[in-house]
Amino acid sequence: MSSCIICGSSADGRVCELHEEDVVFEFRGDHPNQLTPNRYYRGTVDGYAEFGIFVDIGDSITGLLHKSELDQRLDSIDLEPGDEVFVQVQNVRDNGNIDLGWSIRQSRSDFRGALVDDPDGEETVISDDTSGEEPVTHTPSESTAQTQTEPTDEASDSASDEESAETAESTEAPAESQASEADEEATAESQAAESATVDRLEDLVGDRVRLEGEVVNARQTSGPTIFELRDETGTVECAAFEEAGVRAYPEVDEGDIVRIEGHVERRRGELQVETEALVILEDEERTEVTERMEEALLERARPQTLEPLAADEAVESTLDEIRDTAAAIRRAVIEGRPVVVRHADTADGYVGATAIERATLPLIREHHQQADAEYHYFDRRPLEGSVYDMNDATKDVTSMLSNQDRHGENLPLFVFVAAGGTEESLDGFDLLDVYDVRRAVVDEREIDSGVAAAVDVLVNPVSETTATALAANVAAHVNPDRQGDIGHLPAVSFWENAPDNYLELAAEAGYDDLDVARLREAVTLEAHYQSYEDKRELIIDLLFAEEAEDPMRLATHISEQFRKRMDTAIETAMANLTERELNGETVLVLDTDAYTHRYEFPPKPLLLDELYRRNRDSATALLGVDRDEAYIRTDADIDVRELIERASTHAPGAGLDARGAREGRVEFLSGERDPAQEALLQALADELSAAAV
Repeated sequence: MSSCIICGSSADGRVCELHEEDVVFEFRGDHPNQLTPNRYYRGTVDGYAEFGIFVDIGDSITGLLHKSELDQRLDSIDLEPGDEVFVQVQNVRDNGNIDLGWSIRQSRSDFRGALVDDPDGEETVISDDTSGEEPVTHTPSESTAQTQTEPTDEASDSASDEESAETAESTEAPAESQASEADEEATAESQAAESATVDRLEDLVGDRVRLEGEVVNARQTSGPTIFELRDETGTVECAAFEEAGVRAYPEVDEGDIVRIEGHVERRRGELQVETEALVILEDEERTEVTERMEEALLERARPQTLEPLAADEAVESTLDEIRDTAAAIRRAVIEGRPVVVRHADTADGYVGATAIERATLPLIREHHQQADAEYHYFDRRPLEGSVYDMNDATKDVTSMLSNQDRHGENLPLFVFVAAGGTEESLDGFDLLDVYDVRRAVVDEREIDSGVAAAVDVLVNPVSETTATALAANVAAHVNPDRQGDIGHLPAVSFWENAPDNYLELAAEAGYDDLDVARLREAVTLEAHYQSYEDKRELIIDLLFAEEAEDPMRLATHISEQFRKRMDTAIETAMANLTERELNGETVLVLDTDAYTHRYEFPPKPLLLDELYRRNRDSATALLGVDRDEAYIRTDADIDVRELIERASTHAPGAGLDARGAREGRVEFLSGERDPAQEALLQALADELSAAAV
């Protein structure tokens, strides 16, 4: 038996079971089986793969740190081959492969001790200096220090005597004298600190600064306590060390207005203030800083007064709301509040949301020092359809509360693009409202009355356009520097009859009419696959490839696949269409359950859109009937909810439901499929007759 180098208790090795995670090991073996699972080891980056990072443990052993173990995206990791990292050995497989986990402690000093793991010898203590005679320690107590250095009894007694004498001598000094010396030292340090703002820290690395602002996040690591400070110019992380894993300044909470003094350092490529003093401001000082920050925040969040990207009556009718939405996004970025864009899984939803993404990401990089800030502070999440239901809201609330608890993130701003405009989304909005989460909706179609009262900002025009045309104008106000970058996007969102003004904008950006069509088709195809993923990088490559040697190469390739799959599906559908004459109107009917593939491209709503476009000259409406739902397509001005209500009188047992009515989708019980179809056809004929009159 020996003593633990951390706490001094009896242990089988040099560290007790309780403190195994507080010690890092230097591996001196030559075989994977000599590694001890669950221990933390020092390693060096060997290289990258699509699925993770290879890390060398010792001289001849390499393990895989899978990307799922990282707390940020693989492509945002700022590590080069040879860089030092600290990892946990999770598993050694029978074939010798080593599964590694990421350690949140990425500095030797964050651990409370270090040992050599030598399979052929003893576990020896590693020192911070080159002599190798003393252990690495952040000595938490006298007993720990004595245990770690393992003195002889005689030496221990001598040291205790000397220590007692020093303590007695120290306590004999007058308290007033000690306080005076401390005050003088604090005053000297304060005078040496330069008053600064976060936006100036880049030029003050190595200097001692004084910052004032709000603590927007406080989290405890296994080493220091990290306070995220926001002032009127940006945010920065401030590290305060009391003792490894011990909360520094426990009286400081999120929302406190504080003054921090410390040295500006660069840690792993990011700016950080090594906190030496932290004071909570009260009364007049707090009020002064708060008012200064609020005034500056409002000024910085207020967008410039811009004209619409192109002449568009719909955009002009809601320009004030567009600016309000842009201001809400800009303020969220400044406050360190994530922006979550929820959008329909359509070309219009994807392209409109991507316009906002394109404008917001540069602002995030400008205001936040972390290398991976754009992945923490912006998220684009596609919806299935345009309804934000309880399933979606529950997923979002679970995610945001987890991020708040685990990473100290602020609650996000939600922006809905081509989604959330109908009453079916109200339950989801109500759940967000419980947590006082701000919500903005950008939608081109008529909004249900309850939605306007359920959101904070609503962009909804009085005349026809697309959600992308609205969202692109929001994006231009969020970041005017991106106007030229997003000018072609509105044209991409129109399936037919794109306004000349938007086509001209696209032409100015280098995209002709055929290019615009190919971009739309390519985005639509990719929206179908991995439908719940944002596919950020792929969508960017499609829509913003101006600098590529052949900017349209990717879009053209994917567009060809779109056209091939669509034409095949249309050919099958055309061969199986039936005609029904109702009240003098021709209605086409397709059994989508029998004559489409359930999980293949194109999805049924998209197929029926294209099928109706190709047959509208000969038919007034199209009804696609699936196993337990139907889809209505027509140019006539009909109210689908009223149609469903009318149909329910003809088939009361079919369970006809208007959920998804905005997309022309009707749900019913699969066992009542035939009565539901006939009832819908009869009601559709009545609605068409009424609309004609």
